[in-house]
Amino acid sequence: MTNRIDSLFAAKCQNILSVYFTAGYPQPDDTVAIIRELAAQGADMVEVGIPFSDPMADGPVIQQSGAIALKNGMTLSKLFSQLEGIRSSVSLPLIMMGYLNPVMQFGIETFCRRCGEVGVDGVIIPDLPFKGYMSQFKALGSKYGVRFIMLITPETSDERIRLIDDNTSGFIYMVSTASTTGAKERFDENTLAYFRRIDAMKLRNPRLIGFGISNKATLNAAFANAGGAIIGSEFIRLLGAAPSVADAVAELMKKILNSEF
Repeated sequence: MTNRIDSLFAAKCQNILSVYFTAGYPQPDDTVAIIRELAAQGADMVEVGIPFSDPMADGPVIQQSGAIALKNGMTLSKLFSQLEGIRSSVSLPLIMMGYLNPVMQFGIETFCRRCGEVGVDGVIIPDLPFKGYMSQFKALGSKYGVRFIMLITPETSDERIRLIDDNTSGFIYMVSTASTTGAKERFDENTLAYFRRIDAMKLRNPRLIGFGISNKATLNAAFANAGGAIIGSEFIRLLGAAPSVADAVAELMKKILNSEF
């Protein structure tokens, strides 16, 4: 079967909206409800975060959601159990995003196999070294039909970007700035120059921009300079404040559609 990430980018190459949330937040059993609501209300792709006790790339909003999720008892095993049967009601691409330590503890091949079994299409591990990906993960990703998505930043060299582009599939995650996740009012000229530099490289893989997508200006900049945007912290804020999952998703989509974001 064709990977759903590949199918998405083949059908829609611009203005893709990917939404991130932390599994186990705000309630331990919200995972499936959040995915279904995002799918029903217009998200193109969903990234499910694996909570971890030392989230070095995450800003305060996602850190707090992860801490609450861990207190709620969320584990990788529980997350896979929650995702059993998700494909009976959801067809959009699902990405699992988390740090290397929980994956190693779970077992690399077991993790990849379970991703394939429950219908996870791609995995993002921010602290996975490229050598480790090449030696341990790449072949297993191919075996179980899972795309491993690598991150690049403004400091990533052209040589390394080419290496990533040549050896991965799905898409490339463009981190907007060399900082943690969180809101930004707008992208400065240096960041926009970075977007233009990557665009000029004419990479084989499509690109999505994440980190700092929190209002209409940053969303439009991502749409203009890549295949789409990844929203995380802003949605998690809404999940924590809204009376229900459906209300949180509706508020996010309303802000985007009505230029209130």
